[in-house]
Amino acid sequence: MNRERIEAALGLAVTDVSPLSGGCIGQVYRLRLADGRQIVAKVDERPESWLGREGKMLTYLAAHSDLPVPAVLHQEQGLLLMEYLPGESHFTARAQEHAAELLAALHQVTAAAYGLEMPTLIGGLHQPNPWTDSWLTFFREQRLLFMGQEGVRSGRLPTAVFRRLADLCEHLDNWLEEPERPSLIHGDVWTTNVLAVGDRITGFVDPAIYYADPEIELAFTTLFGTFGRPFFARYGEIRPLKPGFFEERRDLYNLYPLLVHVRLFGGSYVHSVDLTLQQFGF
Repeated sequence: MNRERIEAALGLAVTDVSPLSGGCIGQVYRLRLADGRQIVAKVDERPESWLGREGKMLTYLAAHSDLPVPAVLHQEQGLLLMEYLPGESHFTARAQEHAAELLAALHQVTAAAYGLEMPTLIGGLHQPNPWTDSWLTFFREQRLLFMGQEGVRSGRLPTAVFRRLADLCEHLDNWLEEPERPSLIHGDVWTTNVLAVGDRITGFVDPAIYYADPEIELAFTTLFGTFGRPFFARYGEIRPLKPGFFEERRDLYNLYPLLVHVRLFGGSYVHSVDLTLQQFGF
């Protein structure tokens, strides 16, 4: 980490540096500044760093929603400096309810189409977001087929499994309907991307934003056990879920993060994709 570069950007001395876990791009550090503040620095020394996308996503969320996200303090090629948010990824029942309230409010933010004005990131991977009038078209082409093709290209998803995925994509309207309107989503709400202190959520980090069917966000919270019954009970009070979410649509929507994990890690995630395809008859 180039301490002098950060000090020049902020006009303050860095008095302490400690590494932090997490982050799919570059290295992450907690810094203490001469004025006593703590901040987070992400550093990526690759020639074509995508840290700029993360900064733009955080800035977009801050401008368009009330979701608590770290403020971007400085951004340049390969360097992102952000506000440090306290908290841990452990959620009481009341913290889950607070998370539901925050995400329900986020999902009230809408747009004229699905996608976003810029490409974003998911797990450090390119996430295309061309504006699309139909959610089913967007989900099929820009999420399932795109990430499936990336899995094949990386050698981690067998071609035969991709063909079954493509067959499923031709029949999405058997289970999905067009939502009432596009909703802004965080896009990567898994446990370590949410921070809490006691019964309050203090921040959401590492977003993967775009306008979507909000059910894809809710589905992802169940994939790795981020939230449970208190979250869904409170969310349903604010934005009632249509029948069939837990029985069918949740698993269909979780194909996308599973394909992301196939692209990143391969292995057992291919089996998970296979099982989901079998579940829907493909």
